[in-house]
Amino acid sequence: MNPKFARFVLALFPFLHYTNNTTPANNATNPGGLNAVTSPPFYPSPWMDGSGGWGDAYAKAQAFVRQLTLLEKVNLTTGVGWEGEACVGNVGSIPRLGFRALCMQDSPLGVRFGDYVSAFPAGGTVAASWDRALFYERGYQMGLEHRGKGVDVQLGPVVGPLGRSPNGGRNWEGFSPDPVLSGIAVAETVRGIQDAGVIACTKHYILNEQEHFRSPGNFKDFGFVDAISSNLDDKTLHELYLWPFADAVRAGTGSIIYNKINNSQACQNSYLNNYILKGELGFQGFIMSDWSAQHSGVSTTAAGMDMTMPGDTGFNTGDSFWGPNLTVSILNGSVPEWRIDDMATRIMAAYYLVGRETAQVPVNFNSWSTDTFGYEHAFAKTGYGLINQHVDVRKEHYLAIRSAAARSTVLLKNTDGILPLSGREKFTAVFGDDAGENPNGPNGCPDHGCDNGTLAQGWGSGTAWFPYLITPLDAIKNEVTSNGGVVQSVTDNWAYPAINALARQASVAIVFVDADSGEGYITVDGNAGDRNNLTLWQDGNTLIQNVTALCNNTIVVIHSVGPVLVDAWYNNPNVTAILWAGLPGQESGNAIADVLYGRVNPGGKLPFTIGRQQSDYGVDLIYEPTNGHDSPQDNFAEGNFIDYRYFDQKNITPIYEFGYGLSYTSFSYSNINVEKIAAGPYTPTTGTTKAAPVLGNFSTNTADYQWPANLTYVNTYIYPYLNSTDLREASMDPDYGMDNSEYLPEGVSDGSPQPKIPAGGGPGGNPALYDVLYHVTATVSNNGTVAGEEVAQLYLSLGGPDDPKVVLRNFERLSIQPGQSATFTADITRRDVSNWDSASQNWVITNYAKTVYVGSSSRKLPLRAQLSL
Repeated sequence: MNPKFARFVLALFPFLHYTNNTTPANNATNPGGLNAVTSPPFYPSPWMDGSGGWGDAYAKAQAFVRQLTLLEKVNLTTGVGWEGEACVGNVGSIPRLGFRALCMQDSPLGVRFGDYVSAFPAGGTVAASWDRALFYERGYQMGLEHRGKGVDVQLGPVVGPLGRSPNGGRNWEGFSPDPVLSGIAVAETVRGIQDAGVIACTKHYILNEQEHFRSPGNFKDFGFVDAISSNLDDKTLHELYLWPFADAVRAGTGSIIYNKINNSQACQNSYLNNYILKGELGFQGFIMSDWSAQHSGVSTTAAGMDMTMPGDTGFNTGDSFWGPNLTVSILNGSVPEWRIDDMATRIMAAYYLVGRETAQVPVNFNSWSTDTFGYEHAFAKTGYGLINQHVDVRKEHYLAIRSAAARSTVLLKNTDGILPLSGREKFTAVFGDDAGENPNGPNGCPDHGCDNGTLAQGWGSGTAWFPYLITPLDAIKNEVTSNGGVVQSVTDNWAYPAINALARQASVAIVFVDADSGEGYITVDGNAGDRNNLTLWQDGNTLIQNVTALCNNTIVVIHSVGPVLVDAWYNNPNVTAILWAGLPGQESGNAIADVLYGRVNPGGKLPFTIGRQQSDYGVDLIYEPTNGHDSPQDNFAEGNFIDYRYFDQKNITPIYEFGYGLSYTSFSYSNINVEKIAAGPYTPTTGTTKAAPVLGNFSTNTADYQWPANLTYVNTYIYPYLNSTDLREASMDPDYGMDNSEYLPEGVSDGSPQPKIPAGGGPGGNPALYDVLYHVTATVSNNGTVAGEEVAQLYLSLGGPDDPKVVLRNFERLSIQPGQSATFTADITRRDVSNWDSASQNWVITNYAKTVYVGSSSRKLPLRAQLSL
């Protein structure tokens, strides 16, 4: 068979997991029965309406889509296949209109596979800054770099995983296990990226909380295991995991999906995509599959997916669930024309929303080679020519990267004000593999899949190449030698005699330790993406014990992907200071030196809790199959109670609580005041939508969809064309029939006006949710002798028996001179004081007493006031 006639996967595919055995309301009252949970079906897939600031982009998109043929719409929605073009994801082009293929590129901390780009601090690190302006600036600068490389869609930022378990391998790509901190961070990052002229793709929607069994496959120790199913109730979905996605939707974004949720593949979960995301949250952008997350054809189209990535059923198979099968499904009536029109409109509306028509430059890099010349189609090895122009897009972003990393550093311990150092200490000794260079260079391990040298980002697709990496040892040497001091180091953690000898001489010892994780396709030291435990890597505990046994002034710096266990040494009197520096990016050494030597007064606060033992966190990951070859069932029976909420619920005392962080000065809180703001009542959204728009008639003559005679076929490239004028033959489906009604759930093709969802009404949900109900102020005073920055935090007690003790609702980072005071200001919205009611499928304010708290961490809240309901 000619390769261009390669077999096509079925255009019609069985609709899986659509039985409505359990309603969301029942789920909420039966968490122990989560194994039986299935998501209820919801059809049709909502069509966009241009609301929430999308009006102009919507009009432009409709005008563009009206010009397209069916084949061109299929090209716009289907990826061309892995390694088919220069980017990690590319859809087909529309040459007739001069529209080039859209480029989708990782990552949430920079341009993956690009040279002359910056490696920014990770999301889970900048979350520790608790600084809205920093979130925005980082997003804007990342967006500028993607724009400069020709990228249309940056595959980030991340709020899934949220961080349910501290072991989760990709938690560091996101921000925090707290939904409000994550929600504010993701919204500001989305705004920054899109203000730079690039589409932000917020991922991974939703409940993608571990790497083990993230997708179906054959596993070395277990054989074939189906994808894990994340099972949870409706209340937990809304109050915890969906919260930051709602903030991202309000900011305007594209989305990405993976995993099984309530026993339905995410790409074909019509409830989560159609009802929740596009319906209730009023999402106006396009839903993109994660790479190889699509497992069916028509069902994913009906369930709301708008773009498939990278387009092939498996990398380089040449087969696609969409492509020619999407063409067949439109022609045979399985998918209505309005549905593909909406898919294309959503993609183009996002394009126009961020101004890609003026911001777009040609793609000038190649994901598959750093060579200047190479193949345009890397896997097929065709189209030899210029593939890399080596465009430097970094500008002066290193300055912001250094500042962000320093301002995100958290001071956990500082005995007798030992920090900041002067740089004139008699003898400075630096210890730890984490202080020095990777022997193979900062990019010496593919996708950073190793833990050699200082840790500045995790591993996997969420990474970027370092243009350089300033190590802590480099920066400390520069600091000490510029002051005429003595500095020596041992970077082999197992060189015990050398460590002991150097520690005896040191007047100050600085020990660097780390803990790494990443995406599950890479295993490092037995950790398959997710961490096996929360201990320090590279025998870090022994290193600290060896140094502290001989030096009574030991400073410990932690580079980690999240919480680590410090109980063995944190209260050792010879450990005089502890700093958590996260994953700081390319300026790692300079940033930590800025803090150690006092150029930056640390103001970071923990975006997670550090407990005494792993069991303190309650939930763990599933590391082994639970159902043989069937889908492991991951029941989120803990509900809202993760991280500090769980510690509070179980009265567990952490070592360092969520929101904790010290300074080189001291602060006090006083004078809380709550002003009630007049706002209208919460009114559920009513009425119906307009009918689904059809943006042009397509030809029903199958001869118009055959392979062009003059086409130069590229091996495994995904095209929209058919290999026969007979649709049955073109589908290569032995069960194909022209009457497809038996396959299609009720309502799939219904383009008539649809009832609006009461909790919806605009991007992010019912607009009244965001009405300000209270305005809170408090006084924060700097009682010390140096200028500093304090993150004032506002928490609420919602008062109900099933509510967490307190939940974060707002914060502000204040810069205060010594002896001066500043006013902390924060708004409380209707959403902030509401709970999700599964019975009414809406937000309600309960009659339980509401209390507002203000302070410096989740457990240091000296100010409180009752809210008048």
